[in-house]
Order: sequence, then C-alpha cells, then structure tokens
Amino acid sequence: MSSLNRELSTDSAFAAGRNSWNRHYHNSVVQPLLTDLYQITMAYAYWKSGKIDDHAVFDLFFRTNPFQGEFTIFAGLEECLKFLDSFHYSETDIEYLKHALPQGIEDEFFEYLSQLTAKDVTLYAIEEGSVAFPRVPLIKVAGPLIIVQLLETTLLTLVNYASLMATNAARYRMVAGKHIHLLEFGLRRAQGPDGGLSASKYSYIGGFDGTSNVLAGKLFNIPVKGTHAHAYITSFTGIDELKTRVLQHKEDGTTRDLLELAMEHRAAIASVLDVSTDESSEGELAAMVSFAIAFPDGFMALVDTYDVKSRTCWLERSLAEFSRVAAHHIELLSYYDLTRHHHSLSRSGLLNFCAVALGLNDQGYRAIGIRIDSGDLAYLSCLARETFERIAERFKLPWFSKLTIVASNDINEDTILSLNEQGHKIDCFGIGTHLVTCQRQPALGCVYKMVEINNQPRIKLSQDVGKVTMPGSKNVFRLYGADGHALIDLLQRVDENPPEVGQKVLCRHPFQESKRAYVIPTQVEPLYRVYWAEGRVAQVLPSLEEVRERVQASLRTLRQDHKRTLNPTPYKVAVSDNLYNFIHELWLQNAPIGELS
Repeated sequence: MSSLNRELSTDSAFAAGRNSWNRHYHNSVVQPLLTDLYQITMAYAYWKSGKIDDHAVFDLFFRTNPFQGEFTIFAGLEECLKFLDSFHYSETDIEYLKHALPQGIEDEFFEYLSQLTAKDVTLYAIEEGSVAFPRVPLIKVAGPLIIVQLLETTLLTLVNYASLMATNAARYRMVAGKHIHLLEFGLRRAQGPDGGLSASKYSYIGGFDGTSNVLAGKLFNIPVKGTHAHAYITSFTGIDELKTRVLQHKEDGTTRDLLELAMEHRAAIASVLDVSTDESSEGELAAMVSFAIAFPDGFMALVDTYDVKSRTCWLERSLAEFSRVAAHHIELLSYYDLTRHHHSLSRSGLLNFCAVALGLNDQGYRAIGIRIDSGDLAYLSCLARETFERIAERFKLPWFSKLTIVASNDINEDTILSLNEQGHKIDCFGIGTHLVTCQRQPALGCVYKMVEINNQPRIKLSQDVGKVTMPGSKNVFRLYGADGHALIDLLQRVDENPPEVGQKVLCRHPFQESKRAYVIPTQVEPLYRVYWAEGRVAQVLPSLEEVRERVQASLRTLRQDHKRTLNPTPYKVAVSDNLYNFIHELWLQNAPIGELS
C-alpha cells in the first residue's frame, strides 16, 4: 500500500468510526427567505385569488448536459430534504417581509405565511448520486400551489451547483483513472465560503479522495490533506536559522541531528545524481528539515520553490550560447533535449528532499513524497520518479521508488488528458480553480416548471422546441439492454402500467414523430422514490460515502461511448406512445391558430 493510500484509508476508518456531523449540520443560510422576491409576491397573488387549496405538480429538470458531455450526476437531494424539514417563516422573517413587500398587503397573508410548513408536500426524486439526463425530472414536487411555488428558487440553488460540481468531479475521476488520487484544493478560489464548502462536499461525492478544506472535513467526514506553501520554504534563508535539529528515533527513542544526517546523505546523493551540492539552496534544506521534524510521519515537501526560475535562466544561458554556433533550429532543439535531462529540479528541490527523506529513514520514519506546483509536470514527474528509483536501488530501499508525486498548478481536464498522453508519473492531482468554479460551464441550468394543477395538465409552449415542457405528472423508468448497460430512460404518465422485462415497449422521441424504436428490456428500474411525505423524510438517507459509491456504480451502467470525452454518444430519453400522443394533443389545444390575410 502506498503512503498516500495508507493515509487515506486511516482517515476513512477514523471518519467511519465516529458520529457523522453531516446528519446534524444544516446550513443556516438555507431558509425560506433564500428565494427570489417574485416567489413571495406570487404567493400573495395566489392567496388573494383564493387559490390556497389548489394542488400543483412541478418538475425540476435540466435541458442540456454540462461540459459537452452526455451525462449528469444528480446531487443536492439531502440538502433539499433538510430545507423542507426546516421550512418555516420566523417572526423576524415576517417583520422583514412587511417592510420589503409592496404596501397594502393584508395582515392575514402574513399570518398565513407564519403558519406555513412543508407538511402537505410530497417530493419524488431519483436517487442522489445517479446519472441523469436532459428532460428527465430529477425531482417532482406535489402539494398546495403556494408552498410548492415558494420552494422553487431554493430547490434550484441546492440542486444546480451540487449536480454541476459532482458531474465535474466525476469527469476528472474518469480522465485521471481509478488508481490516481484526486484532492480538491479550491477553497481560496471558490465563489465564497458556501461555494467552497459545497465544492468540497460534491467533489468528494463525484470521486475525489480528499480536500484541503478543514471545515468540510469536520462537517462531512471528508479526508483532509495538504502540504505546505512556498512561503514556508522561503521563510528560511539558511541552516543557521534552525532552532530545532534533533529528532528521536521512532522505535528506540535515540536522538540524532537530522540536519547533519541530511547533509551527509545530500553529499552521497549528489554523486549518484551527478549534481553539485553547491547549487542547492541551504534555506530550502533548512525548511525541509524543520518541516520533517514537525511531521516525521507525514513528510511531504514542495520541491519547486527555487527550481523553475533557475531552470529558465540556465536554459536561456545555455541556449543563447549554443545558438551562436548552431546552423539550424533543429540542432538547437536537439541540444535542448540533451540539456533538459540535467534539469535544475534535481539540483536543489529533489536533492534536498531526498537527503531529508533518507535522514528520516535513519530515524525510523518514511517520507510520503513531493508536490510539484509549476513547470512541465509530465517531464518533472518522470525526472522525480527516475530519481527515486535510482536512490532506492543505490541505498537498498525499495519503498523509496514508490514515493508519492503530487502535482498541482491550475490543472484541468484537458491538462490531465495531455499528461496521460505524455506518460506522466504523477500519483495524485491537487485541483482547485477549474474544479470548484466549473470554468468550462458555470451553471447547469436546472428549471422548475408547473406540469399539473388540480389534476389538469399544463404545458409551456415555445418557438424553441427545446423549451417546451412535458405536461402532467409522470413516472420514469430506466430500461437495460442485453449487455447489462442502461439503454434508454422512458417517461410515462402516472396512470400507465410500467414496462415489463421481456415485453416489447414502443419508445418515442417526445417531439420528433419519426424517431421511435421498440425496446425489449432485460431489466426495468423505476427511478422515482418518495423522499418526503406527510411532513417527514420518507426514506433512510444514504451516508456521503454511500452516495459517493452510488456515483461510480451508476456510471458503470453506462456504455463507454456515452462517457468518453470526445464526441460522446447521446443517451436516449424517450416517452411512451401514450405520453407522446398526450403531449401533442395538448400542444395543439394550446397553440394559437394563425390567420393569413
């Protein structure tokens, strides 16, 4: 087991063995006033119009998969249920609304609001962590019109970012591969503290192994990981600044001077790597010794503090000198290939790290590895791995060749794909900005549309067919093919009999008459469950770990061509023949008839 695997498994065991704070944590910002003003003005208009007893059904869904992909991970359901459970306008909420809303609103309406809860709401949803597709409602909300209308904005904000974030993380997991560790480092770049916490939580659900966010670790039982900043290295200018130099042996308690050990090893390593100790930074060595004494069992060091600049200057000098005698550009490039193998990373950062790591080994400890935060990550990771392997062989320490290499530095999905093509030796990616801000697509675009009121279907028409809603209360089933993979999602009216295994089912495109196909499913999976009814949560909710496992299990049900990065095959979403005819009859009834003159 690698050092990082060992650490993560220990953290997971620790998390599993204690009470989950997440079950008791509720974001105090998520409350009835976290909504758009027009929801409350509409509520008053409904109330004024005598529609208190009207019953409505709303669908929450999205129209397009994010990141130019063909799947989405549904997330945020548990937070939606917590919101329903706590839905109540406080006295201060009512006082604020009396001042914020237009003048003339009757006091009886505010009394009505003060008594309003979600006890009469029923919420259906697909399982959190499931793959989902456009037009299939993630959540179906039924209940009194006013309350289900008031839920709209808050449910959308709880689902939109959570699902986008989980999908983004799942895509990173797929391109990185199952054996690479992924750490979320995005708090400093996230959209505020709430965005940072949500990013940590939903990146973990999507497949990341840990976070740098300490509060997220406490609230959600996510393993927390980190190294140190460049500032720690540059805070030391020389070895004379070391106040503590001795370290006790892990087993027998004998003390030795770690700096002396490291300097002895550095001289030996320099000859193995064919570099000079004169070019290594004494301040960097002092910083690493200091950090190793503080964390002898968890020594992971940032090794590029002084290397990138020196590499650039060194190459510029070398190339400038060579260019004066080179006759052709191709010769210049060949020289670059020769010189780059003497990269300055081995002259300071790697040299000092390996020296300290060997010193720790003398005292019974094993270093964890290094982090590279700049430069040519593929090349540098290969250089580092080669260095570790040479030292492992020279000093007869097989574990040294397996030291963890962590890479950070503005990594995105395309970066990882490129690194894969270059044969990198990275064990772990620390990803921040592109992950938590979802830079490739800033929003999922979930919408919340009324599809039924008082048992009468409602349809929203648009010149853009993509914005036409599918009316009525519906059920959804996932049909599987003979190869065991999900084949199609089928929407039906609630009064239809569900499809059966082995029975032919006509599946139709909801808006294109010629697109239709018969499917004989080998498995039929009903996607909806009742998650909220009669004022309480109606299901035993899974833990964060179980939702995380659900994501990977659900992704495995898709064919690889649906998940590939380049030109993925669209997954099919269909309606039953009954629902197709129902949609188009209602469309014709509601579409205005033009007049030619």
